[in-house]
Amino acid sequence: MASFSPLRFFAVRPYLISLILVTILTLWLGVGMLNAEDTTPQKETEQIPLAKVAFTTFTAQSTHKSIDLYGRTAPNKQAKLGAEIAGKIIQLKVRKGDSVKQGQVIALIDKGDLEIQLQRAQAMLKVKEKEYKAAQSLKSKGLQGEVAFTNAQAGLVEAKASVSNAKIALRNTSVTAPFGGVVDHLFIEKGDFVGVGDPVATLIDLEKIIIEADVSERHIQDLLADQQAKVRFINGQEAMGTVRYISRVSSSSTNTFPIEIEMANPEQKIPAGISAEVTLNLQDQLAIKITPAMLALDEAGNLGVKTLVKERIEFVPIQLVKAEQDGVWLTGLGERVKIVTTGQGFVRDGDQVVAIEQQN
Repeated sequence: MASFSPLRFFAVRPYLISLILVTILTLWLGVGMLNAEDTTPQKETEQIPLAKVAFTTFTAQSTHKSIDLYGRTAPNKQAKLGAEIAGKIIQLKVRKGDSVKQGQVIALIDKGDLEIQLQRAQAMLKVKEKEYKAAQSLKSKGLQGEVAFTNAQAGLVEAKASVSNAKIALRNTSVTAPFGGVVDHLFIEKGDFVGVGDPVATLIDLEKIIIEADVSERHIQDLLADQQAKVRFINGQEAMGTVRYISRVSSSSTNTFPIEIEMANPEQKIPAGISAEVTLNLQDQLAIKITPAMLALDEAGNLGVKTLVKERIEFVPIQLVKAEQDGVWLTGLGERVKIVTTGQGFVRDGDQVVAIEQQN
């Protein structure tokens, strides 16, 4: 019996060699796929390191928004004095630019015959008083009628009116200052003739100065009468004033509301008509103050701050209250907020982070 030879067996059957090679290759590939499936979950379970950021907790404070207005100074009072009686100017008691007190004489008008008219009116008054007393006595005795008594009474009233008119006319020959101030302009000279109502002088009061400014319709409802205002003049001088007037009717041309700020003017050093800048505070609101370095941009390019909520980043657009040299005041962040102060440029809205608190 012939012996079995493997070489001869596979030599006459070469397809068996191919079948065995294919089987071995298939098994090898299968084992590799199983190993890949075993290692894939391990890779998926590997965690990407979280970004580290630093944050500071801010507490909101009561603050206010400020507006800057530009205006001009004006006198506290201004009066254009006129003649109340016709006549010739016989004397000027002051010069343009002089300071005067209330009641001080500025100019004198020729009295003419006014003194004689007053004496005549006073003499007539005495006559009418005697006539009235006589009529009253006769009426009480039943010796005079009602009509005669009424005529005597009317005559007495008319005589009193004549005396009063003569005194007023005589007093009006002196043009006096209605309040203390500065004679800003004189319209007359000695020897001029003035009629009733003709201008004599302009008087201004600079003991207090007024700054006239205009407020936009957006802010007018936030202002209050008697609130404080900071005033800066063109020479750098600063002072505090008080809002004394707020118009309730806007200008039809500018749609703004006129206001007046009153302030003291010691020694009347501040003239009328110079430029001034006024800073007014609006209503109080809760806000936090941060430095500009804490501001960040989101993916859309909006400016805001990145806050920390439950270890995740939350982007909040800014609501500016006011800006100062050392920072900005923001509202809309609540009473307490955690703001990312370091590393905000490497995280996005919604990212989970490792946060470390810093002291404010």
